[in-house]
Amino acid sequence: MAAIVGKKLGMTRVFLEDGSAVPVTVVEAAPNKVTAIRRADRDGYDAVQLAGLPVAEDRLTQAEAGHLKKAGAAGMRTLVEFRDADVSTGAAGGEGEGDEASEGSSETKIGDDVTVSSFEPGQKVKVSAVSIGKGFQGTIKRHNFSRGPETHGSHNVRAPGSVGASADPARVFKGMRMPGQMGSRRVTQRGAHIVEIDAEQNLLLIRGSVPGGKNAIVEVRSDG
Repeated sequence: MAAIVGKKLGMTRVFLEDGSAVPVTVVEAAPNKVTAIRRADRDGYDAVQLAGLPVAEDRLTQAEAGHLKKAGAAGMRTLVEFRDADVSTGAAGGEGEGDEASEGSSETKIGDDVTVSSFEPGQKVKVSAVSIGKGFQGTIKRHNFSRGPETHGSHNVRAPGSVGASADPARVFKGMRMPGQMGSRRVTQRGAHIVEIDAEQNLLLIRGSVPGGKNAIVEVRSDG
């Protein structure tokens, strides 16, 4: 499974060989480092931990800096674990802990670099990120409710309408679609495809939109 952590730069479009224009999201994914390998017999689950998004070393705690140093990684601000995965890697970029590195699979070991080259154009992927926060919103925007009549003295233009019963059960059931906080939650979008890869600039061009605003941290992994 290919996987990487990157930053969403925004959207643009590219033209295919047949002349059709395709909207794409540009994700910048500088080389990630494999910083830990979780094993079911030791940790209770199988996973590969990647570190991405370079940051100045003085922005890290001593514990974070020490963890990265063991994997031979420079300052990275984001650590993500991809469960049940054997992440495709490039050439090894450093030496990790001897014992743990030897415990990793033959394809993945601590200190390896993971680049955008592990993906292929046309590959199906899923993207996870925190969606754009919309704040407190009403039912029309949040749940696509219809509005009430605006004429003949109506005062129910954008109100949610009746939400409870009468004497029995005399309460509002949990889970009703009501006004409230919208967005700002983790979303995984499946069924996206890689349109183009720019290995020199560490860019992934993914067809269509993906969750998150500009500069959002996104996780890209192969889907299926």
